[in-house]
Amino acid sequence: MIQITPQHRILLYPESVDFRKGIDKMVGFSRAYMNENPLCGALFCFRNRKMNALKILVYDGTGFWLCHKRFSKGKIRYWPKSQAQANNVCAAELHALIHQGSITQLESSWHPLPGSNR
Repeated sequence: MIQITPQHRILLYPESVDFRKGIDKMVGFSRAYMNENPLCGALFCFRNRKMNALKILVYDGTGFWLCHKRFSKGKIRYWPKSQAQANNVCAAELHALIHQGSITQLESSWHPLPGSNR
């Protein structure tokens, strides 16, 4: 299981991604299109075109994890429109996305700790 902490760097790709891609293709995609090193331990988050599933790629020091969640009902309620917004996501916001919540609802009730990614 992957623990998502406030210290994690979380990167969301704003466009949809073909979810037929496996670990190797997602690693290459992260390098080519997000200009990041997937070995850095950051969480790379992707959505599909229908916005009813997401994938998270992370390297834990011994290998890659590729987590895929498909929602049985509903869709992702929020996803950033630009890369600038996508790089400004914290752990609480990622939890909200995973559970089909809205990031905009968090902004009024939740504030990050000093020194966190946000």
